[in-house]
Amino acid sequence: MPLTEKVEFKTRLQKRNQVQVPKLVCWRYKLEPWQILKVTVCCPSIWDSREEYLTRIGKDGRITIPKLALTLLLHNKLNREPYLLKVSLEPS
Repeated sequence: MPLTEKVEFKTRLQKRNQVQVPKLVCWRYKLEPWQILKVTVCCPSIWDSREEYLTRIGKDGRITIPKLALTLLLHNKLNREPYLLKVSLEPS
C-alpha cells in the first residue's frame, strides 16, 4: 500500500537536523528513497511554528530538515536537540 494519505507522527530532533520515520510507517506505506514527499514539521512547544518542504526519505529511514527551515521553525534557539517535533508526510 503506497502512501496516498496524510500520515502524522511525533519524534525528536536528532543529530545533523534529522528525524527518524517510524519503521511501522515505512513498512506499512512502503516508503522508498526515490519517492518525493511533502513534509510538514511543527514544534508543539513553540507557538505558531510550522514549516513545509519537499524531500525524500533516506535509506536509513531518516528525513533531513533543511537548515533554513529548522532555523525558522525553532526561532534561533541555542539547544536544538531535545525538541519534540510533530511531522506529517503526504504524497507530493
